[in-house]
Amino acid sequence: MIIAPKRQGRPDVPKDWCPFCPGSGKVPESYDVLCYDNDFPSLAKDACMEEGYEGERYRRETAYGKCEVVLYSREHTKSLWELPQEQIEKLVNLWIQRFNALKEDKRIKYIYMFENRGEMVGATIPHPHGQIYAYPFIPKRIELELESCREYQKRSNSCLICDMFKTETESRRRVVTENKDFSAFVPSFSECPYEVYIVSKKHRKSLVEFDEDEKSNFARILKEVTGAYDALFNFRFPYMMCMHQSPVNCDGYGEHYHFHVEFYSPLRSEFSQKYNAAGETGAWAHVNPTQPEEKAEELRRAYIRFKDNTR
Repeated sequence: MIIAPKRQGRPDVPKDWCPFCPGSGKVPESYDVLCYDNDFPSLAKDACMEEGYEGERYRRETAYGKCEVVLYSREHTKSLWELPQEQIEKLVNLWIQRFNALKEDKRIKYIYMFENRGEMVGATIPHPHGQIYAYPFIPKRIELELESCREYQKRSNSCLICDMFKTETESRRRVVTENKDFSAFVPSFSECPYEVYIVSKKHRKSLVEFDEDEKSNFARILKEVTGAYDALFNFRFPYMMCMHQSPVNCDGYGEHYHFHVEFYSPLRSEFSQKYNAAGETGAWAHVNPTQPEEKAEELRRAYIRFKDNTR
């Protein structure tokens, strides 16, 4: 649990001003893709710890780490899918550069790349951007996935996510789209109605292992999945894009892990939101009120509309 009271002091951004646009004084007057330190970080290399209360029994440590903002483009109104393929490839290369740079700090154990899109998930600035958190520990959800993959590897002598991908692509019931190197599908165990996984077809532990074709095809499938989301209801679809990769600086821990991207959305339909109730938040026992196959079919139709409109 990270306690970050400074983030509570983030100012409201005026509607007619964006800190990510050239001319704001916050970013260069001209840039293509850009990464810089978050002004209101949850983790910092110079983090200090307040003195604990007398009798406090919890283990406490400084919130060491790094938080960065990644700007996808200088164009304020563009969504990820609206960017040219070449621009998204530049973004993929920037993610790789930052991954390699951040892992040089041996205190960093996990590099988490993500995007919050839309006010419904807390994004206050519409300018296309994501974030990178470099943690000094492996987050609990990732740790659970790692342990599951390791147990499966020992039991079956194969990769859990490789086998999951093969099952999905063979049945095709929940596949939204795919290309030579990646597949996008609604997993059978979806927590939310419009959840999508993008999984690399080759066993890659992180995006730094991608060859040039894989970088290009990863950019392409990101464009297609996010484009299908917006084509679903013809508005800016809110989502959380979460990149899951092997840990760093952990002496081989995670060799059995498999790169994938998880998309989550708070929408349960065009006009209603899905909220986490006590079972989801208090017990981590998620209830999805929809059939994954049904939502995969909706997303496939939206993907076709998106492709037809962008030809």
